Amino acid sequence: MKKIIETSRLYLREFELSDARNMFELNSDKEVIKYTGDDHFSSESEALNFIKNYDHYKIHGFGRWAVVLKTNNEFIGWNGLKLNEENDIDIGFRFFKKYWGKGYASESAKAVLDYGFNVLKIDNIVGRAAPENIASVRVLEKLGMKYKKQGICHGIEDARIYSISKLN
Repeated sequence: MKKIIETSRLYLREFELSDARNMFELNSDKEVIKYTGDDHFSSESEALNFIKNYDHYKIHGFGRWAVVLKTNNEFIGWNGLKLNEENDIDIGFRFFKKYWGKGYASESAKAVLDYGFNVLKIDNIVGRAAPENIASVRVLEKLGMKYKKQGICHGIEDARIYSISKLN
């Protein structure tokens, strides 16, 4: 297992084949993916194929990472960076509903930003959220990200695009 980032309660690591069931269940919850513009995995096998073919780590040196509780090694969601379709480095996160409202998104996202700026030497990171996704917008604002513009993200026409630079 390759741990990338640790916080007081969590660690983030690369996806493993054993995460397929959790990824399938996470993306099968209509409330979890409601504002993402993403489709759900049709099967655990599809989630496994996603993990097997996930090449962001090799190509870019970063990606979306599994978020795991330190206390019991439970997979609770994911958080991380990706190069998006506009060539911006994008922070994104997704958690099982039972972990919403516990500060895990903010805690892991802050650590991801720190890692992006200080280890990967990225100058600017964006975050995108549907305006109705108030919790995600709140996380982006808590991180110090500033609203920049409205744009399209995974078919969401009025996505809010936030940005933060290393100098902020």
